[in-house]
Amino acid sequence: MRRSIALVFVMLAALAKPVLGEERPTVVVELFTSQGCSSCPPADAFLHELAAREDVLALGLHVDYWDYIGWKDVFGHAAFSERQRAYAKAGGRRSVYTPQMIINGQQHVVGNHPQEVAALIRRHQAQPPEARLRLTREGAQLHVAAEADSRAPARAVTVLLIRFLPEAVTDIKRGENAGKQISYANIVTEIVRLQTWDMRAPLRLTAQLGGTARAAVVLQGQNAGPILAAALAD
Repeated sequence: MRRSIALVFVMLAALAKPVLGEERPTVVVELFTSQGCSSCPPADAFLHELAAREDVLALGLHVDYWDYIGWKDVFGHAAFSERQRAYAKAGGRRSVYTPQMIINGQQHVVGNHPQEVAALIRRHQAQPPEARLRLTREGAQLHVAAEADSRAPARAVTVLLIRFLPEAVTDIKRGENAGKQISYANIVTEIVRLQTWDMRAPLRLTAQLGGTARAAVVLQGQNAGPILAAALAD
């Protein structure tokens, strides 16, 4: 009897352990923000919290369409504004706004609503990943390897190399945030398209890492589609 009870406990313990190779997927949270937006500082602060998590790739993309109201965002870039508009088009939305967070390339939520963001992160982590991504760094070279899950439908996937600054502080002298000193996390400086992957065969490629910025690789469906996988280049 005691032996049977012990065996049951062993089986329950085994079931409680995560299956080897089934790690919690990294969820990508993109914050579209601007130094010229008075509603953005709380979302910028929240991004610091997300950036500290190991299971989230938090990225700050500074748009340029608020520059005209008195302060030019020092990290703003037209390419990031276009990326946000591409998300809006893919989602059938006619307008963009700040602060906006896009979760895994799919849902959008106001960036200063932490509870909604947290719920979406949990939802994505509960779903089986469509692809598995592994990065290996050797000096200035980054080796990228990915495989599609056997249950995932094949689709055209864009392999993105994203460079970002872990943190920076700006003294804002004009505009809606004049007089404020704001700290920003994981500020995206560049998004590079490496190649397109059809998911039919394993992906293998090598990219060059330059400069001092950190980097990550993201696998994303084309035309601002869903993000299948992401990993930091540590």
